Amino acid sequence: MAGSGSSMLYSFLLFTVILSLQEMYRGKLASSELFTILGGFISSLLFLVLLTFIGNLQETIGARTGWGAVIVAEAVALIAASTVHRVCITTCFLFSAGLLYEVNKISGSAVSTSDVRTKKQSGRA
Repeated sequence: MAGSGSSMLYSFLLFTVILSLQEMYRGKLASSELFTILGGFISSLLFLVLLTFIGNLQETIGARTGWGAVIVAEAVALIAASTVHRVCITTCFLFSAGLLYEVNKISGSAVSTSDVRTKKQSGRA
């Protein structure tokens, strides 16, 4: 597993690359219905990597993470989606909600797995 510092760096680099490519190809992404939906999905990927960056940043500085990071990441992703097409805003929001649900589910299972490991190790000692 990558440390929070390297994960923060990688997520920032991914955010920069995805945003740059989205802006370079925004004319193509707005050209048809299917590409407009793809533009919303790409913007939701921006949400995911920005949420990862903010979470790692907060963990590094010792701040408490919460819904504020989700709201900021979603706002930035929706603004980026709005530069492509109006429909991208809606699809970005929907895809981001789905990604947030899955990340929350994965996070919950990872926490419960680590709790079980901690209990097993403390029981042996």
